[in-house]
Amino acid sequence: MNGPVVVGVDGSPSSMAAVEVAAREAGLRGVGLRLVHAFGWPAAHVPPGRPWEPSGAGLRELIDGTLAKAERRAHEAAPGNEVMREVVVGEPVMVLEIESRAASLAVVGSRGLSRFSALLLGSTAGHLAAHAACPVLVVRGRPDPAGPVLLAVDGSPAARGAVEFAFAQASLHGTDLVAVHAWNTQTERAYDGPSDPPFVTYDEDRLRHEEQRVLAEALGGLAEKYPDVTVHRRLVRGRIRHSLIDASAEAGLVVVGARGRGGFAGLLLGSVSQAVLHHAHCPVAVVRTGEV
Repeated sequence: MNGPVVVGVDGSPSSMAAVEVAAREAGLRGVGLRLVHAFGWPAAHVPPGRPWEPSGAGLRELIDGTLAKAERRAHEAAPGNEVMREVVVGEPVMVLEIESRAASLAVVGSRGLSRFSALLLGSTAGHLAAHAACPVLVVRGRPDPAGPVLLAVDGSPAARGAVEFAFAQASLHGTDLVAVHAWNTQTERAYDGPSDPPFVTYDEDRLRHEEQRVLAEALGGLAEKYPDVTVHRRLVRGRIRHSLIDASAEAGLVVVGARGRGGFAGLLLGSVSQAVLHHAHCPVAVVRTGEV
């Protein structure tokens, strides 16, 4: 998709960091940047997605000033890039979901002000990542992270979009790609919950060989499409959440799919998603099925 990169803006330091990341992403993609401030105004009874027409000049100046500051930060991060800005009535998560329908990427910070402050708490992050029509990039972790793109691989067809997105990101940023596939001997996949099937596999060599095949097939065809990307395959024996969080300390971005099988099933609904989104040491991109 050649749509703009959309970023949620509320004036917080976290959202301003997201603006800088979004501006650089837009510059690399050669698309415009859209700064969006969601204004929750219950008394207005205006359908979400409608432009904001305030009657209070003081409030208008405050929000316009916030967007003007964000626009300056965007131009500093990616000079010459087209920047648009909009104030829209509605809850932030719903506004960003609507905006994502015409976007190539949606970017948000991990902390914020007002309604944006809960963006990564409870069901809000899960809703945005599960329903956005484009990949969602959550800016968190250490400042200015450097390192390879870290891809969580589970081998499911639903995760293909995440694999393609990870390759594209590595190519755009000129970095390596580290593909991580976690496994253990307790199951045919690396489950990570007390309710997972109690199936036990005793032939470790056969299981390891099978998981190597799963990892290779998940990456199949993309090395030829992105010959400039150096790929490192990492088969990890252990728990999924710990493997991803530990590896993120040396990564510039973690990429996960919104659905999967084995330990990644329900990634954005259970403990694994919460662990990655809350504890990764670098930004996290969530890609739904079919998104690139």
